[in-house]
Amino acid sequence: MGQLIRTEDGRSLAVELRGNPRGRPVFLLHGTPGSRLGPAPRGAVLYRLGVHLITFDRPGYGASDRLPGRSVASAAADVEAIANELGFKEFAVVGRSGGAPHALACAALLPERAVRTAALVGLAPRDAQGLDWFEGMTESNVREYVNAAAGHHQLSAALEFRTVTIRADPRASVAAMRHGLPASDREIVADSGIRAMLVRNFAEGLRSSAAGWIDDVMAFSSAWQFRPEDIAAPVLLWHGEDDVFAPVQHTRWLAERIPGARLVVERGAAHFGALQVLTRVLKWATS
Repeated sequence: MGQLIRTEDGRSLAVELRGNPRGRPVFLLHGTPGSRLGPAPRGAVLYRLGVHLITFDRPGYGASDRLPGRSVASAAADVEAIANELGFKEFAVVGRSGGAPHALACAALLPERAVRTAALVGLAPRDAQGLDWFEGMTESNVREYVNAAAGHHQLSAALEFRTVTIRADPRASVAAMRHGLPASDREIVADSGIRAMLVRNFAEGLRSSAAGWIDDVMAFSSAWQFRPEDIAAPVLLWHGEDDVFAPVQHTRWLAERIPGARLVVERGAAHFGALQVLTRVLKWATS
């Protein structure tokens, strides 16, 4: 069930509710690029888990209004606005890929409300001390962040071109994505249901512009405006050891700094392995 929710500054956020309406609320924050229609367990699975799943388009994606200059920390206020509108006092937050840093923002900035947080295959802050940020990262992602370092204009030109290509034929773009993936990711993306979901996800997220994608990359390339060391609530960090989009050392760096964080690094898994552990993670988030 989809709806638009207004923030205090007058923006609209496109929100999707799934699963058991009387279940425990869990926010699932999508990847980059992505949308509220991204990877999630089926409704029957969510009912069995007792999960009321909330997904939403980050600003600039899908049907959500843009928030120019947003930071990673900005996500916490949007999650709180949605929770207030839906009447949720407490909730869990799960972020996958580009959603992972935003989930950690909720853990840091909403300590009384985000009672459990999971960050799957995410990035560390761009200024992470002692981390070789680009080591092991695929060339296309390195290029995005190099463009971001050169300035908003250069990044916008590059991602707007890629967005036009994806929008013109999202099926072909998803098919092309398989090239260069680790074997475990290729096997996952070979599934016709996964591919169809990715097509819907990208088509919706980029249906009007590249704004959300541009703003995500700029946010990841800037200060997060919170410190992982200040997170107090329980955090689960999961990563596939063979990830080439967000290399595993990013999550290892975070695990060393988030107090009491539980780290799971899965051998033989990569970036899309996060899709296969979502059900397991939701069980942890609502336990």
